[in-house]
Amino acid sequence: MVIKVFLASSSGSTAIKKKQQDVVGFLEALKVDYTQLDIACNEENRMWMRQNVPEEKKPANGIPLPPQIFNEEGYCGDYDTFFDAKEDNSVYAFLGLPPPPGSKEAEQADKAHIVENGNHADENLDDSIEVPEEERNGDAHVEEEQAEEADEEGGEGGEEEEAEEEAADGEAADEETAGDEAPAEAEEEAVEETDEQAQAEEEEQEEEDLQSEEEEELRQLEEEDEAEVQEEEEEDLEETQEEEAE
Repeated sequence: MVIKVFLASSSGSTAIKKKQQDVVGFLEALKVDYTQLDIACNEENRMWMRQNVPEEKKPANGIPLPPQIFNEEGYCGDYDTFFDAKEDNSVYAFLGLPPPPGSKEAEQADKAHIVENGNHADENLDDSIEVPEEERNGDAHVEEEQAEEADEEGGEGGEEEEAEEEAADGEAADEETAGDEAPAEAEEEAVEETDEQAQAEEEEQEEEDLQSEEEEELRQLEEEDEAEVQEEEEEDLEETQEEEAE
């Protein structure tokens, strides 16, 4: 499965550029293999993207803007849905990929699987409170007395051995959990970085909207001025020609 990210390399919109960088940066942080497809320099990429975005996912004008994300031929979503998936820790599900072991998304999937399969947790609970065989046979009390006598004879030496065994078990447990926590920590750091970028992007988007409106008004005024100057030049030329003709 290949993740395809459709981008516009020469886009003049700062907001679009930041959204593209956000998507690409997050995929790289998660070490997800993907391919960038430029729609600015390749007309085939542009047409393919527009044709394969579902109609219900297109904006009002019918022209989807980059970045757009696909898994092979299947449509995943645009930047907004990608951002929502980040917030919900469900990016791998959004991309149609299995989450790596140890990630938050994998843990959530395991919990959901247990819930869907019914009383898995209840069965474990029943096993954990099962009555020991010795108690069922009536010999538990005798063995407890024997264990207390052995502890008194062992003295401090036995306590030191037990402490060493507990310390060794704790170190082994820490080593096992360290490997599982590393992918989750990397994913959390990537989420925090991209959240800050998204917040800054929203603030700048508002400024860009105002700026684009001002630029459009200036452009219209310039075009009107140019048209007036051209008309005046044409009128002057006609008057000159008439005077020469006379």
